[in-house]
Amino acid sequence: MKIKVLGSGCKNCKKLLENVTEAVKNLELKAEILYVTDMVSIAASGLMRTPGLIIDEKIVSAGKVLSTEECENLLKDYLS
Repeated sequence: MKIKVLGSGCKNCKKLLENVTEAVKNLELKAEILYVTDMVSIAASGLMRTPGLIIDEKIVSAGKVLSTEECENLLKDYLS
């Protein structure tokens, strides 16, 4: 599983990265987590609002800081 957190490097983006990392750890998943701050890469992904969350090249969240619990639920839904 490849997870990307996209953002400009702001407080909200870093918080989403922290929550995603915690969720992956809590669920004991094997996942590669990338933090993408390059605006050209973000635009190329199709994401319109940051912070954004992409799992295996699919945008699953945009413009929202998900809690750790919300991240866990998203990951569980994605795996099922």
